[in-house]
Amino acid sequence: MTLKRQLFIASLLMLLIPWAGLQFVLELDQALRDQAARQLQSQAGRTAGLATEQLEESPAVEPGTRVIYADLLSRTPNLDGYGDDWPGYDEEESRQQWQSTERVSENNGPELSWQAAVNRNHLYLLIRVNGRTADFFNPGNPGQPHDQIELYFIDDRQTTRRLIRTQAPGAINAVETGREGSTDYRISGYWQAVSNGYQAELRIPRPDPSSRFGFQVTWPADETDTTGDERVVAGPASAKLVTRLPQLENRLEAMIAPGQGAWVLEPDGWVIARQTRDSETNEPAFDSLSPLQILERISLNGLRALVRFYQPDPVPLDDETHRMEAGGLPPQGLVRHRDGDTYMLVKQPLDDGRVLVLEESLDQLLALSGSTLGSVIARSVLLIIGLMLVLLGYASWLSWRITRLQRAVSASIDDDGRVLGALPPARAKDELGDLSRQFSHMVDRLQGYTDYLESFSRRLSHELKTPVAVVRSSLENLGQTTDPADQASYIERARSATERLSQILQGMSEAARLEQSFDHAEKETFDLAEVASQTVHAYQALDPDHRIHYSGPASDCPCHGSPELLVQLLDKLVDNARDFTPVPGRIEVRLRQGQKQLELSVFNEGSSLPENLASDIFSPFVSMRTGNQEGHLGQGLLIVRLIAEHHNGQVLATNEAGGVRFTVLLPPVP
Repeated sequence: MTLKRQLFIASLLMLLIPWAGLQFVLELDQALRDQAARQLQSQAGRTAGLATEQLEESPAVEPGTRVIYADLLSRTPNLDGYGDDWPGYDEEESRQQWQSTERVSENNGPELSWQAAVNRNHLYLLIRVNGRTADFFNPGNPGQPHDQIELYFIDDRQTTRRLIRTQAPGAINAVETGREGSTDYRISGYWQAVSNGYQAELRIPRPDPSSRFGFQVTWPADETDTTGDERVVAGPASAKLVTRLPQLENRLEAMIAPGQGAWVLEPDGWVIARQTRDSETNEPAFDSLSPLQILERISLNGLRALVRFYQPDPVPLDDETHRMEAGGLPPQGLVRHRDGDTYMLVKQPLDDGRVLVLEESLDQLLALSGSTLGSVIARSVLLIIGLMLVLLGYASWLSWRITRLQRAVSASIDDDGRVLGALPPARAKDELGDLSRQFSHMVDRLQGYTDYLESFSRRLSHELKTPVAVVRSSLENLGQTTDPADQASYIERARSATERLSQILQGMSEAARLEQSFDHAEKETFDLAEVASQTVHAYQALDPDHRIHYSGPASDCPCHGSPELLVQLLDKLVDNARDFTPVPGRIEVRLRQGQKQLELSVFNEGSSLPENLASDIFSPFVSMRTGNQEGHLGQGLLIVRLIAEHHNGQVLATNEAGGVRFTVLLPPVP
């Protein structure tokens, strides 16, 4: 599995954090709803007691009683025969939302609709007949059939009737039945012809709450009527006038909190009190939100949608209707209004059969679990998603860097192990950058070692050719001559060539043994000045023909390494200097202590080094000796380089005035 996939799977585990947060929010939401239901039920009990006190003078409407429901008017309507100033009028569609509709016939006959409203002292009726043209009253022929409206005021002792008829559209008043010409000016209105029918708007003295009220619209029967009657009668002749009670609504307003609503229902579900208070939410304007706040709002709305998804399905509730089926509402649970808002609802029965309905918006509950804690969770979700994207992007970038390094390493070496080219330089300062630089150094060292092996094989072949050729030619000449002097000469040449081969093999073996001894050499901290000075004094005693002396401190030059190997290094350098220093030339061994390294150098008088061999002189089989010194293999300076590198140092060869200086740079004690 690739590193990118591993990091992707690891980042997916971070989703457990918002999942656990969601589970916590769901549990918290359930606990809050349960607590809110208990608090609402307790509040409903207290509110029900106050509502009962206000309803003592208003007896409940018995179930099954015919009801005319009247809206409360905020302002007095204009009596012009139109309903555009009545509650429920839709200006966009120019239509009236009628509360009650009654069709007289099933064969698309005339249809009667009405709407009622009250203010302090008056009852207003808006009556409409669709599907027929009005037959007006003819004073010259009172018995001629015509359209009219009869009003009924019923109390315990008697029934009072009023009749409304008109000769033409316009202002109207009621007349007392049985007393022709007696006009009741308390009942007034306007008769208006409308599209596909006619309409009457009436103002009537408000009936007593304990009495009953009714009206009927009659018109002559036409030829399609199959009842055989001479006239058609439609409308409630006796009904209970039901309307909302302002005093009770004022008391409910003082009992509910923001985000709550309360209804008081008659046994048949008629609303006699309704009061709501909007939630107190201070939502900032969208234009004032920053991009981060907009993302937080989106996450919060998503969280609320998840919370609502796991909530029980709410029961639909038309909060703008005049009648609620109390039996269809849950005793306790969630309801949804027509605008889509969800509320927690409880019911509380009253003593007279009425029902108090109390609800609270879930937005108030979600203000804790959806806004406060929800904001924290929404921010954490955004943060985790951002971290996941950063982690995946970093994983992709890291994978790309590793792949690029892999391709570069593969392209630098062929299938046969030959180095084709150097790695590109790495500028990164992290671990991958260090790894890339290590690979680059490894390739460089591998290239150097490959070059060393190739040059070593060439030089070894060159060194072996001469003694082998000498041995072969000596043996061939020895077999062709019988002169004892010539035979002795050929034997001596073969013996000399054999010794040359032995020296070559011995030098190679010495270098190999030295490299193997590095693994077993124990490093220690010692005073390099004491070692160098004592060793130089021994060199002077062994070689009185040269002036060998030491220059540097006598002590206090600590060095960490192997003193035996460093003595061997000085042996090779001094031995090399003696070979190139004429008698009585000067050989100087100098030791200097710098801030970052120790400088151990050997200077000898004599000829200078060729510039083209200044760096190759430390390679095997490279020698500047001539004449009698030709027997040397050039392995001494190779051993010097190996010992210096074993001590994490380096060796340099430079020409100075009158001679050559070999300098060994060693690190100080760590």
